[in-house]
Amino acid sequence: MKRFRWEIIMGISLLLASIFFYVIHYVIFRNLNHIFLYLIGDTAFVFLQILLVTVIIEQFLNRREKRARLKKLSMVIGSFFSAAGNKLLAYFSDFDPHLDTIRKELVVTNGWSDQEFIAVSKRLKGYDYGVEINKVRLEDLRSFLLGKVSFLLRLLENPTLLEHESFTELLRAVFHLAEELSVREKFDDLPPTDHQHLAGDIKRVYVLLVDQWLDYMKYLKDNYPYLFSLSVRMNPFDQSASPIIKEEL
Repeated sequence: MKRFRWEIIMGISLLLASIFFYVIHYVIFRNLNHIFLYLIGDTAFVFLQILLVTVIIEQFLNRREKRARLKKLSMVIGSFFSAAGNKLLAYFSDFDPHLDTIRKELVVTNGWSDQEFIAVSKRLKGYDYGVEINKVRLEDLRSFLLGKVSFLLRLLENPTLLEHESFTELLRAVFHLAEELSVREKFDDLPPTDHQHLAGDIKRVYVLLVDQWLDYMKYLKDNYPYLFSLSVRMNPFDQSASPIIKEEL
């Protein structure tokens, strides 16, 4: 309210100052035609100035700034997959009983078009993600996630994440899974109901991981071919994946 009042006072002050100087101009030159000529001309130019500054130039600067933010955000997402995301994808997919039905669709190649990325993403919406919780080594998973907590916290401190809701949701799901695992002292005598609860937490992370990974792969292909090349060779869904270049991708 105080700021609004200050703006009103400033506006009135500027208007009065303008009137004051127009009066001085008339007192000195006694020429109303000259005053109105320039007043109307300057007023007409204001609309052109608004068009140039607030519409054209501002839109150009906003697009430029958005591209810069996307580059920074891609670095954050890339560091997440390098440090934790790819390993989690490989780990969860190893215990996915139905993975073979979609594995081939997740073997991304350099020849993929934008339409293929979109088509695979749509097909995955109907996929029944899941893990065989009894085969998951929960202690190993807990150790891995707890070892990444400080790294994940640093990612959350990055202000660019505020503009990427899906990735923020993924980090939140990973944190929750880490917390669920950390509050259990041991896993060898958990009841079936608790196993199912943990399976649900893992599934949440798994679903978000795959979706985010596919979007990230598309972004790399469109913008950073050299990073995309390594990501293809390290594809967590490709059983023959290897960082060694044996043939052209």
